[in-house]
Amino acid sequence: MDANGVRDELVRLLQDYAGEAERLGQVFAERNAMHPTDLHALLAVVQADAGGTPLTPGRLGEHLGLSSGATTAVIDRLERAEHVHRARDGRDRRRVTLHHGEAAAMVGAAFFGPLGTRMDAMLQDYTPDELAAVRRFLAGMNEVMREHRAAVTATATHPRPAAE
Repeated sequence: MDANGVRDELVRLLQDYAGEAERLGQVFAERNAMHPTDLHALLAVVQADAGGTPLTPGRLGEHLGLSSGATTAVIDRLERAEHVHRARDGRDRRRVTLHHGEAAAMVGAAFFGPLGTRMDAMLQDYTPDELAAVRRFLAGMNEVMREHRAAVTATATHPRPAAE
């Protein structure tokens, strides 16, 4: 397969993966009586919390592209379900950060734990060098996607001209 064929196949595989991930997220959201936006918020909170840099409500809103009122509504729903909780920052008591709750950990482990096991089994067939290349590729693709999303979000939309 030539370079263009490989590129096209990679794009197709990434599209397939994105579709499968979206459908899996929908199933998780439905089974846990969550709105898809709530799921995206929960994932962002869990990832940030696990990475040691918890989100503030404002940063979560920016990440999701929501107004402050809509972000508050999402956080309130997740907090009522015990999926997230707000905490005052130890260094700056005015600052509130978001953390995943025990309920999120339990439902996440029950639903996604078997997927993690399947992924681990699949990854065993790769050498450390292959995994490093895959990691570099996916990190690069994520950056390209973030940059493109930022660019199209920043671009003012213009109404289409009326047909004559």
